[in-house]
This record gives sequence, structure tokens and C-alpha cells, in this order.
Amino acid sequence: MKPLVLLTSFTSRFSAAIDVDGLQSLYLWAGEEGVVAWRIWVEVRRAVVAPLLRFGTVLCTIMSVMLVLEFVGMGVVSLGVKLLRRVPEKRYKWEAFKQQDVDVELGNLAYPMVLVQIPMFNEKEVYKLSIGAACGLDWPPDRIIIQVLDDSTDPIIKALVELECKAWASKGMNINYEVRNNRKGYKAGALREGMRCSYVNQCDFVAIFDADFQPDTDFLMRAIPFLVNNSKIALVQARWDFVNFDECLMTRIQKMSLDYHFKVEQEAGSSTFAFFGFNGTAGIWRISSINEVGGWKDRTTVEDMDLAVRASLKGWELLYVGDLKVKSELPSNFKAYCHQQHRWTCGPANLFRKMALDIVMTKEVSLLKKLYMVYSFFFVRKIVSHIVTFFLYSVIIPASVVVPEVSIPAWVVVYIPTAISLLNAIRNPRSIHLMPLWILFENVMSMHRMKSTMIGLFEAGSVNEWVVTEKLGDALKANPETQILEKPPNKLRERLNFSELGFAVFLLFCASYDLAYGMNYYFIYIFLQAIAFLSVGFGMVGKHVPNSWQ
Repeated sequence: MKPLVLLTSFTSRFSAAIDVDGLQSLYLWAGEEGVVAWRIWVEVRRAVVAPLLRFGTVLCTIMSVMLVLEFVGMGVVSLGVKLLRRVPEKRYKWEAFKQQDVDVELGNLAYPMVLVQIPMFNEKEVYKLSIGAACGLDWPPDRIIIQVLDDSTDPIIKALVELECKAWASKGMNINYEVRNNRKGYKAGALREGMRCSYVNQCDFVAIFDADFQPDTDFLMRAIPFLVNNSKIALVQARWDFVNFDECLMTRIQKMSLDYHFKVEQEAGSSTFAFFGFNGTAGIWRISSINEVGGWKDRTTVEDMDLAVRASLKGWELLYVGDLKVKSELPSNFKAYCHQQHRWTCGPANLFRKMALDIVMTKEVSLLKKLYMVYSFFFVRKIVSHIVTFFLYSVIIPASVVVPEVSIPAWVVVYIPTAISLLNAIRNPRSIHLMPLWILFENVMSMHRMKSTMIGLFEAGSVNEWVVTEKLGDALKANPETQILEKPPNKLRERLNFSELGFAVFLLFCASYDLAYGMNYYFIYIFLQAIAFLSVGFGMVGKHVPNSWQ
């Protein structure tokens, strides 16, 4: 706490020298150079800094209103769906497959042919779980094809995956192990190559599961009837469930955000416009719809969302089934989480840049749906939310305490973020005690997401960066000793996140200045936010895995 005391003492003395005793005291305290520097700062502050902050305040106020209206709108729709029980089975025709109803002559031919794709890349810890879950699906063995798309670069892991496929093949499963000689297009490229295999031509639907996803045995029995009985549906998306959400604080916070995404955003989009962003896994596509819209494209890092948008523009409907859950794993390592968030944030912004005009110009969907896709789905959620969260709460509010010419309305500082937090808390009642930590952590992550958004919008350097999210499966449970530092203690430097540490210094200065001389209580929030940036900066968030597990 000693540096913080010194910082507070400095700002207190400096402010007192200026405003209590005037320039004469400043001269005695800091000398002639100090007086000149102060006068220059005052002029620059009034002529440049204050106008910029005022402009930023107005802009962020407008974006905050847009954001809170979006939250309210989605919340009302999702609540209406829940109260009116507008479940998918009531909105669409659904009839279960019953063995006694199957034509005796047709036999298993009454079941559609299903392809199950499992894309993977060096998935040492989870490949057995995913392949085993896919092979355990309750579906006639002669009406399902398992396709393992292995882009692994580690020859040992490739050999293990191939051996696992052969083991299941020896048990009678129709499983195919497919590899490429390059990683062009990453996941999109692997899925595209997989669809070109000759045996895919006999399939009607394709289910996609990332390597850490483990569907229950009745997944196909519950999802396929929607596609069979409703010819306009192109996709059935399941909800993600998390096997390791209680592993650490970071995974609990991730669950809160993703639960809101599925319970509110996906539910609202599906029930009102039959459109939402495909989550890339735990979903089943009608193969004819994929072929009609041009197949998988690797022009962005969100090939899943790209396909969903193109299908919707062709008139296809997308269905989200919230009661259908698939177990998966949350990243528990902070750097792995950052890589994932970069892909999930940069990709949509870049896709918006590429497809906004196509959405506006299409004649196959209604004006209302086009407005929803451009404004609500892309602009507010994928662009505005990341920009306003970072600039308003981490830049403008802290900076305003040292620029007295700028004042921010209380309803912008207090009421809007409170409303957004409450709307999120309503759908996460069991985690309401974590809301303050969720807010602080999300503000830290907003710095990364804002940067990724700008990279996507302007197609900057790492726009197509693709780092596969590290998965650990049961490794941590089986080996508790792996819950140690990523590097030995004498290499602490490698755990530091310098961008967060640098920003923490800025926040500490603003908070100390406000505490010593401010006219409000912003310092309480700013100090807490500074602590959050420091915690992340010193590598105190998430779990760290030794090199042998990476």
C-alpha cells in the first residue's frame, strides 16, 4: 500500500498548492517550471482534452441507451417465451421416432442418414471423450456415419486418434478418420473438406461437435424430428452445458455470460425472427441448406456465424432448443480465454464489415428481419457493446475526475449499468452474489474485446488469427497437482500481462486524485476496477498448467 499512499499524498499536495494558495503556493512548491507546466496543462485541458471527453461522453451516452434498450427488449422477449411456454415443440411440428411406428419393410431406412463431424486439433486430453460420446449416440448404426476431422500437427496425437477410431470401427461403428496435408481455412477448411467425401452424399443431416463436446445419447432422437417434420428449418442449435464451471472464479464468470447468451440472446432471436448466430458446435444442419448457400467459408474466424447469416438470407429458419443441452468445457487458463474471446469478437466485427451491405440489399427476407440483423444482432451486440463498455467505464469516467470541465450525468454512470447488471442477474439468480466480480472482470476483458472489434472492423494485422482453445478434459481432476503455476516461481515475469498492469496505473492515479481532491465518490469504483486490472495483470486469474500439459 506504500506506493498508493505516496500517490495520494502527491496528488493532495499538488492540488492544494494550486487551488488553496493559488499560483504563488504552486511557485513555492514546484518552482517556476511547475507554474509554466501547470498553465500549459490547463490550456491543453480546456482546449483539447475537455472537448474530446465531452464528445466521448455524448457518444457513449447514446451507445449506452442503445445497449440498455437492447437488453430490455431481449429480456422482455425471453421472459415472454418462458411465461407463455412458447417452447419449440409448440411452435414447430415435432414427432418422436418410435420403433413400433417404423415401416416393417423399410426398417431402419425410416431413419434419415446422419453424418457426425468432430473437428479436432492436437486434442490429447479430450479426443476419447468426444469420439466415445459420438459413437454412443442412440441411432441405428447403419444410419449414422462418424467423421473425425483431425488437423493435428503432433504425430503422436494423430496416431492415438487414429487408433481410437480403429477401435470403434472394430466394434461395428461406421467411423472415418480424415486428415489433410495442410490447415488451410482452419476449422472451416476441415469441415469443407469433410463435406467433399463421397460417402457424405448419402447423408441428409450433419451434426457438428467440437472435440470437448459430449452429447447425451438421445441427442439425435430429440433434435432430428424438428428437421424431418419442418422443411424450412436449416439448423437446430442446442444449449451448452459446462462440466467444469465450478473449477475457478473465471469459469463461474464465463458461465454467467454464456448462460445469458443462450437463455436470452439465442432464445429471443430464435423465437422472434428464427435467426441467431450458430455457435459452431452442438448443432445439426440440413446438408441441402449448407450446399445451397455455398458451403463453409473461411473468410473470417466465425465460419459458423457466416453460414447462419447466409442461410437466413436465403429464407432458411434457425431453431434454438434450450432444453437440449450438450456438455462442454470452459477454458480455465486466462491466456486461452483471451485467444478465444479475440476470435469470438474480431470475427463478428469482420463479418459485419463483409456482409452488412448483403443483408441490406437482399430481397428474400423482411425489412424487419434485416433491421434486426444489421442493428440489433451485429451493430449493438457485436460492435457497440464492446466499445462503450471499455471507453465509458474504463476511460471516460476515470479521466473525468482530473478534468473538472467535464461532468457525466449520474443516470449514465449509475442507472444504466445497474439496469444492465440486474437484467443479467435475473437470468442468473444462483450467481447473483458474483455480479460485482462479473462486472469488474467484464470491464477488464472489454479492453481486449474493444481491440479485437477494431481489428475486425478495419481488417488489421491479427484479423484472421486462429488459436485453438486449450482443453484439459479430465486431466485436472485426475491430476490435482497440475493446478500449479504455468511456470516456476522464478519466472513470474512470464505470467505478467503488461497491458493490464499499465492500465491499472492509470486507474490508480485517477482514483487517488479523486480521493484527494474530487467532488464525487467515483474513486470507490475506480479503485475496485484498478484492483481487477492488477489481479489480471499479475496473473492471479484462472488456473495455470505446467508446460508438460501444453
